[in-house]
Amino acid sequence: MNPRIGLTCIAFATATLGCTPQPTAPVPVVEEKMYKLDPKSVKVAAGPLSGEMTEMQIIERVEKESGKVVAPARLTAKLNLTNASTDQTVRLIGGTVRFLDAKGGTVANEEARRDVALKFSTYGGNERLDPGQAAAQSISVDFPAAGLAGGVLGAINVDLTYIPSAFAAQSLGFKVSIGK
Repeated sequence: MNPRIGLTCIAFATATLGCTPQPTAPVPVVEEKMYKLDPKSVKVAAGPLSGEMTEMQIIERVEKESGKVVAPARLTAKLNLTNASTDQTVRLIGGTVRFLDAKGGTVANEEARRDVALKFSTYGGNERLDPGQAAAQSISVDFPAAGLAGGVLGAINVDLTYIPSAFAAQSLGFKVSIGK
């Protein structure tokens, strides 16, 4: 056999086999598992603030085949607040979300999952509420896996931190004259 023909055959076989797509592992199907809270909206009030917590739900992402948790549970909601005061401005600083069991004890989050802080915008203007003004804040915080079992979760507390300040209107008066 001619050596050139042999090398050509080897090169052709390598190129052909090397370009054949290799079988890939199937990509696991991930689905969102939603837990509805009852009620899904509640009226809230704290000091001069009043409003409503709406669209409350818990979302967990799970592999469909194995049931393995891909993204742990998170509570999502919308907090709508209004400054009900007639003479106080409120500056919203932040807050935390606490999950309580039926007896009022804390349902603890796992060690690596402690993101339960609320941060209000510092540049969007919704951190300051003058009398009668309203603001909406999206909430997305870690939810404890132990709370997903039926009958464990009894209440949710949202602890807000805000600075109230007196709202006052004053006028300045001074004498002037037009120079001659």
